[in-house]
Formats: sequence, C-alpha cells, structure tokens
Amino acid sequence: MLGSTGSIGQNALEVIAASEGRLRCVALSAHRRTELLLEQARRFRPPVVVLTDAEKATSAWRDQLPAGTELLLGPSAVAQVVRDPQVDVVLAAVVGAAGLLGTWEAVQAGKTVALANKESLVAAGELITRAARQSGACVLPVDSEHSGLFQAMQAGRREEVQRLILTASGGPFLHTPLEELPRVSVQQALQHPTWQMGRKITVDSATMMNKALEVVEARWLFDLEPERIEVLIHPQSMIHALVEFVDGSVLAQVSPPDMKLPIQYALYYPHRVWGVAARVDWARHWHWELRPPDPRRFPALELGHQVAARGGTAGAVLNAANEVAVERFLQGEIRFTDIVPLCRAVLESHAFESQIDLQTILRLDRWAREEARRWKA
Repeated sequence: MLGSTGSIGQNALEVIAASEGRLRCVALSAHRRTELLLEQARRFRPPVVVLTDAEKATSAWRDQLPAGTELLLGPSAVAQVVRDPQVDVVLAAVVGAAGLLGTWEAVQAGKTVALANKESLVAAGELITRAARQSGACVLPVDSEHSGLFQAMQAGRREEVQRLILTASGGPFLHTPLEELPRVSVQQALQHPTWQMGRKITVDSATMMNKALEVVEARWLFDLEPERIEVLIHPQSMIHALVEFVDGSVLAQVSPPDMKLPIQYALYYPHRVWGVAARVDWARHWHWELRPPDPRRFPALELGHQVAARGGTAGAVLNAANEVAVERFLQGEIRFTDIVPLCRAVLESHAFESQIDLQTILRLDRWAREEARRWKA
C-alpha cells in the first residue's frame, strides 16, 4: 500500500480490517506521517514498513515498530516492496506526481495495480498503458468516477461503448457569483459539500481541475477518444459515472460518496463481496440533478480536453503546474482564479514533445514546477 497514511490509504485499511483475513497487508508505505504509520503498523503488523523520508525515522520511532516488521527507508525501497513476490495487488495512493514512480515500478513488475493516483496516468498514461500490455499488469481504477465507468462498462463489450460521462459535484463555488470568485478564501475553497478529502484534491474539486485530470486519465485508462468523454455536474455525488452504449442505453453506477466501495471493488476484482461502505437508503425521497458545466465557471475542463487530445508531454506539464498553483493558493500567494491561468500559461510555454519516455516526463515535471513558482498574475 503506497500512501497508507492518506485518505485513500486509511479507507483501504478499513476494507482490509473488515475482510476477515481474505486481504492481508504485506507492506505499508508513507512519507512523513510517522505517528499514524506507526499506529497502522501496530494494528496490521505488515512484514514491511517503508518510510520514504528517511530523516523522519528517528531511533526512538524505530524502537516502537512491532516485532517482525522490517523497516525500509527512502524512495528506492518502494521499488523493492512492489516487486516482492508476496504482493499480488499494489494500491497506488500517493497524492500527486510523487506517486508516479511507485505506479511505474508496479506496472513494470506485472502486478495488479489498484490506481488511486490519477496523476500517474495524466503524466505518463501512454507509457504506463504500454508497459502494462508488455508486462501483463492489470490497472484497475480506484477513483470513484473511473471505478463507476469501469463497473458500468462490464454490461457490454468495449466496441459497444459510445461515450463515457464523468460526474462532478461542482464543489463549494457552484452557485457563487462569478464576480466574487477572485475574492474567495482558502477556507471557503476547502469546504467541499459532499466529500471529505485532502487539501489539494479539495481545491482541485473547487476549480474542477480534478475533473480535467480525470478526463485525461479516462482517455488512457479506457483507450477512448477525448471527444467521447464528457463531464456533467451532479451536486448530490450519488451518480459517479454513466456509460452510454451504441444502442442508446445508458448505465449509471450509483452509491453514496464513500471511497471504501471503489477501493474494495479494485482489491477483490473480479469478485464482489459484502463490504463496509455506506449503502443507498432507498426508503428516502431522492432528487438527483444532472446538468452541463458552465465553461466560464470551470475553465479547467477545456484544458483537460486539450491535454487529453494532445498527449505527449502535455499531461505531465499540466499536472506539475497545477500542483504548484494549488500550493501557492493555499499559501496565499495567488488568488483562486489565478490557478487555471497559471496552468494554461505554463502549458502553452513548454516545448511540447510527442514522443516521451520516463526521463523526459520527470525533466518536464521539474521544469513546469519551476515555471509555476515564477509565474505572476
């Protein structure tokens, strides 16, 4: 489990705890949250714990690890654990581009990869899908929307799919007057109406950059032309995705906003088992709304479709620029409405390359971050 101390990792451990021994945690990996990692190690007693920030592994902390748990340090340890023969499934849940190398190693090793790190496919979708075909790795989506698409697609053959529809809550500013958006605060941006998530993804939801990145992810994950991938606003966050087939039939995947369901689906695939995720209360009166997004309110969506259509190095640059833009907003350096213009400026100024390899992606990731830090409104 790469990123065990994050939101996805914590939900995944709840799924494992409820599995009655059918799922076993071989390795837990985290970067800096040492106290939570220690708590998880004591509870689940994995054979291996990885702390990628080696400076955090004080002697006092090491002494508290349970007997029988080996400690590995540094980013290189991630490659070691994902290639362990004991590992059947790698849950890639590290946030941002930092998760790319772990995903890459797992795919290279031919593992089943439960992918919660959308940035891996955004930055290197062409490379990862090609490597998966060569190694026999199976990449299963954990994002609720992509899991919903994947589940609904089981109703037909790949060639029978007409289009894919991702849903978005619209975030906290769905009804905020456009002229007020430049003045919204960090605290307001972090008040997501339906999901409890980390700070970065919550801001991405407010700008809808998360949905832009998900369009790119879906393009590679499902090998579908970007113009056949659409986004609809659905404030209730109950319908996660819809798949339209060539005969006009539309299938939706519906469940409460609870990440344990898509996590469990990926960990047990192709089987379904009883789980701990929240259920739909069909005794309630429901009103579910679907409508197209306003491009003036959510200009990030246009960037997502452009990047999905262009491929090459565009995804890595957009993702890196956005990570820095969000961090600058959270630190009060730029306005909320500066995030998308910053990303667009960096994307348009980069030397696009259609033929990519991992080193090119990592180089442009670093370049885009430097450019985003220098950008001024």
